[in-house]
Amino acid sequence: MTRSRDALLLKLGAAKKEAGRAYGLLEIRLPDPDEPINAKTFTFAINRKKLRQVRRREGQYLLRSNLYGEDPAKLWEYSIQLTEVEQAFKERKSDLSIRPIYHQRDDRIEAHIFVAFLAYCLRVTLEQRLRVLAPGLTPRAALDKFAAMQMVDVHLPTTDGRTLIITRYTEPDKDQKLLLQQLRMTLPEQPPPRISSAADVTTA
Repeated sequence: MTRSRDALLLKLGAAKKEAGRAYGLLEIRLPDPDEPINAKTFTFAINRKKLRQVRRREGQYLLRSNLYGEDPAKLWEYSIQLTEVEQAFKERKSDLSIRPIYHQRDDRIEAHIFVAFLAYCLRVTLEQRLRVLAPGLTPRAALDKFAAMQMVDVHLPTTDGRTLIITRYTEPDKDQKLLLQQLRMTLPEQPPPRISSAADVTTA
């Protein structure tokens, strides 16, 4: 196949992305800009020395730190905590569906952070509860199951100009009841109906 040097470099770039770290095990000789592409100017081979080093290190984890004299177990605990913090930021964007909001006041920025932190605390609490009572079930899977349950307000006008407000949540299905039972959670009673006063209607 006849291919230009630029096209060859693009192909190698795509291969490097797909190969990941394994790409570093190769020794590639690229043709110079004024050289043709053939078996002499373009060669590649596996670096056997690097391959042996990688195989010897398989299953081992190297942790670098600027903390000296610390217990290795403590350093590993710090590393796990760092991983959990990074995962928390990812979950804020995915599971919690919290997107950046550009505030212009400090109190609104603090409120946004506080709400995001509360949501994360609730998610961690759910994760810990699932780990004990329903192992194997992730918080996302549990939230997906409960997503079908909704609470609605039904507004019924009365003859005297007021409004009867009935708040109801949908009854859980069989799977949702089983999950609630597994988590040892009970739903509250349906809220009693409310009726707006005539003053509220006038104000509205």
